[in-house]
Amino acid sequence: MIPSHFWRILFRCVRAAAAGDAMDDKKTSVFYKILKFFVLLFYPKIRVEGAEKLPEGPAVVVGNHSQLHGPIASELYFPGKHWIWCAGQMMELKEVAAYAYEDFWSFKPRRSRWYYKLCAHLIAPLSVCIFNNAHTIAVRRDSRLLSTFRETVARLQEGAKVIVFPEHNVRYSNILYEFEQNFVDTARFYYKKTGQELSFVPMYMAPKLKTLYLGEPVRFNAQAPIQEERQRICQAMAEGITRLACSLPEHTVVPYRNIPKRLYPKNIPYEVYAHEQSAP
Repeated sequence: MIPSHFWRILFRCVRAAAAGDAMDDKKTSVFYKILKFFVLLFYPKIRVEGAEKLPEGPAVVVGNHSQLHGPIASELYFPGKHWIWCAGQMMELKEVAAYAYEDFWSFKPRRSRWYYKLCAHLIAPLSVCIFNNAHTIAVRRDSRLLSTFRETVARLQEGAKVIVFPEHNVRYSNILYEFEQNFVDTARFYYKKTGQELSFVPMYMAPKLKTLYLGEPVRFNAQAPIQEERQRICQAMAEGITRLACSLPEHTVVPYRNIPKRLYPKNIPYEVYAHEQSAP
C-alpha cells in the first residue's frame, strides 16, 4: 500500500509544475517538464519568508548563489512571475564544459580534476536543456550584454521580478562573495525606458533551513552618478543578505564556491561579524 504522504508530495509536485507552466506562454520541451517534475519530487520543499516585503510590480531580487540551491529554489518556489539571470555559457552546448569546470570545480584537488572535467562535458546537454527551458535570461559578457538588459527591461515591464546571483570569486564575508556590479545598470535602462525608479530586494537562500528569506527593498536613485549607485546598491544588498543570514538560528552556510563540505562556514551573530570586519 502506498503511504498517504506520497500522494501529498505527488500532488504538490503536479501543482507546482502547473503553476510554473501557467506563469507565461513560454514553450518548454517535454523532457524538461519531466525533469522538473522529478526535481520537485526529490528536492526539498522551500519556504519563502518575507514575501510581503516585495514591492508590487517589477523589482530586481539579489540573492546568494549557494551553489545550485539559489537558482533551483528560485525557479521552483519564488512567488509570482519571475525570471532568473543565467550565464549564457550554460545555454550553449560548445561553451558549457569549460565554463562549468572553471566555475564549479576548478578548486577541487588536483588528483580528482580529471573526473570533474569529465562531469563538465557530461552535463553539457542537460545544462542546455534546463537553462533554455527554465525562466532564464541569458547574460553575456561581450557585446551581447546589451540584449540582456533589453530582455530584462521587457520582463520587468510585464510586471515580473528578475532574480540575479551576482557573486564572483572574491570573498566578502563568511556568508557571501563580492558582487559583480553591472546588474545595477538594469535600473538605469529601466528608468530610461519607463521614467520609474526600480527597487532591489536582498534574498538569502538557506538550504539547511529549507527557506528563502527576503529583506527590505532599496530604491535606485536615477539622479545619482551610476558609479555611485552601483557601489551603494551592491553594498546595501550584501549587507542586507548578511544581516538576514546572521539573524537566523545557527546553521551551515552553503557558499558560492564548491568547496569541501567540512569547510562550509556557520553563520555568526551580526555584531560579531561587524566587529571582525572593523578589526585592524
